[in-house]
This record gives sequence, structure tokens and C-alpha cells, in this order.
Amino acid sequence: MKFQIKTFEELNTKELYNILQLRSEVFVVEQDCVYQDVDFKDQKALHVFACKNDKIIAYTRIFKPGDYFDYASIGRVVVADSERKHGFGHDLMKASIEAINKHFNVDEITISAQKYLKFFYETHNFIQVGDEYLEDGIPHIRMDRN
Repeated sequence: MKFQIKTFEELNTKELYNILQLRSEVFVVEQDCVYQDVDFKDQKALHVFACKNDKIIAYTRIFKPGDYFDYASIGRVVVADSERKHGFGHDLMKASIEAINKHFNVDEITISAQKYLKFFYETHNFIQVGDEYLEDGIPHIRMDRN
């Protein structure tokens, strides 16, 4: 799977529309969570994504240290439901971690992980920091990778 990394300004309108559609499909509809996805943080992020048949099927946004957390961070981790069985989530996390190393020259990463995905993130060397909390009505945990 080939991943692209673009700034907000480099995204074309079709890519941006597909990103927002995928995030809405999973985070709002599938997870039945009403929240403000368009949060004006996309403009600061680098966008990591992969396409299949001209459609974005895997996506994250990454931030340099200080833009979201003290450490660099990965957010909006999403893979289209129809593509999850292929392990693309692991490919996506590897690509996002590599992008942080390459573009920000740091190793320390913080994520706000949905609690049910704790084991998934542990396979990428993230460890839980602190207690569970609610974010948009969904149990989350902070996880760091050093």
C-alpha cells in the first residue's frame, strides 16, 4: 500500500472531500457519535492517506510537537470498514510513525486512543499513560510512544 503525505494546502478538493467523507462515515455514522469533526486543526496537520480505486481507504492526520500535545501526535486514525480485514490499520500506523520521524525528526508520540483499541496501539509500542476519560462520549486513554 502506497501512502501519500500532504499539507492541508496540498490536498486537492477531491482528496479533502474523500477524507471528510471517510471520517464522517466511521466516526459519526458507524460509531454513532455526534461531534465536530471539522475543527480547524486540519490546517496545521500533515495528512497521511492511501487510496484504492481512486477512493481514500486509510487516513490519519499528524501534528508536530506542541501543535496538539507536547509530543508529536497522530489523530483521526481511520480505515474504511470494507478494508479493515486486510491489516491496513497496521500499515497506516507504521506510515504515520515514519512520517513523524521524517518530517518532525522526533520519536516521541502521543495519541488519544479509543480504549477498545488499546491492544492494537500496544502492538505499535504505545503504552497507556493515566486513566480512562470520555472524549465525545467514547472511552479514551492517552497513550505515548517513546
